Amino acid sequence: MLRPGTSRLLAHHRFLPGITLALALTLACAGVGAADAPAAAPPPAVTVAKPVFKEVTEWDEYTGRFVAQQRVDVRARVSGYLQEVLLSEGHTVEEGQILFQIDPEPFEAEVAKAEAKVARAVTALRVAELEFERGERLASSKAMSRETMEERRANRDAAKADVEAARAELRLARLNLEYTQVRAPISGLASDVRVDRGNLISGGSADSTVLTTILRLDPIELEIEASESEFLRYSRLESAGTRQSSRNIANPVEAMLIDEDKWAHKGRMTFVDNEIDVNTATMRGRATFANPDHVLLPGMFARVRLLGAGAHEAVLVPEQAIVSDQARKLLMVVGKDNIIEARSVVLGPIIDGLRLIREGLSPEDTIVVNGVQRAHPGKTVTPQDAQAAR
Repeated sequence: MLRPGTSRLLAHHRFLPGITLALALTLACAGVGAADAPAAAPPPAVTVAKPVFKEVTEWDEYTGRFVAQQRVDVRARVSGYLQEVLLSEGHTVEEGQILFQIDPEPFEAEVAKAEAKVARAVTALRVAELEFERGERLASSKAMSRETMEERRANRDAAKADVEAARAELRLARLNLEYTQVRAPISGLASDVRVDRGNLISGGSADSTVLTTILRLDPIELEIEASESEFLRYSRLESAGTRQSSRNIANPVEAMLIDEDKWAHKGRMTFVDNEIDVNTATMRGRATFANPDHVLLPGMFARVRLLGAGAHEAVLVPEQAIVSDQARKLLMVVGKDNIIEARSVVLGPIIDGLRLIREGLSPEDTIVVNGVQRAHPGKTVTPQDAQAAR
């Protein structure tokens, strides 16, 4: 027989091999895991470059609308029946060209009447002069009183005045007869005819009948409006001596129509208003463009760029390198130990496909130009060189 406790001891020794095997397997698994654990991921790769630093000329872009340099509503200077229409609608007319003919017969009669009045006045003057000369001879021999002599002098002077008045009426009658031919006041492109032949038209006042409209298209003007802040910037540039005001110099302007992709039209600033519009808070200006082919028409809209600043050294970066953070614009700058820094910058216009940076960046900085989404502020990156310019 076994002694008490012997069976418990044998049972204990029966489980020892299993415990030993489990322990060995656990240690083996631990060893394998330690050997095959993945290494830490390397910093993300980004493409970096130095910003472009070169001399540039800045242009400010606006939206403008073309207007005719001259616009004239053609009206008759006299009233009458419209006898003939000589205007070819929608065509170019020359200054002085006859466009409409008003019935001249009533005015020819007025001229004849005025001519007769002049003849009568001249005859009366001759009689008055003869009486005056006779009176002078009689007065020298004391045969006529001084009062009678002065009366004849007055009659002669009155007759002279009547002649001048009659001649003035004759000139007016001839002018009115000439005005029956309605001529083009300027050269330009005519609109349609507003009144048909045979109608009675009024003339000689601001409410006279409008017969047609003529626009001078060469040259043509382009109206633009700059905001108050932009106008102040131009004033500051003038004070600093880097850009002259368009009031004092014809600064260059370039325009592009809606179907164009190049700044094909070249003009010059010719007018800047004298006050800020209180309703729009803008300053109005005009540029003048040559338009010999009449491609540019009043009412057309165009993209416009105006010389914004003189030639100066500037820092430029690719547009894709710029990150928006609410109202701020940021560039990811690679600093010491390849750690990313988010740099707030002030943007300027696009020049030659690159964005001008006014403040916040120097030519010595290195920026992320590709892979910006992997460049987080405060994190390390693996930079790869590239060219910032296109």
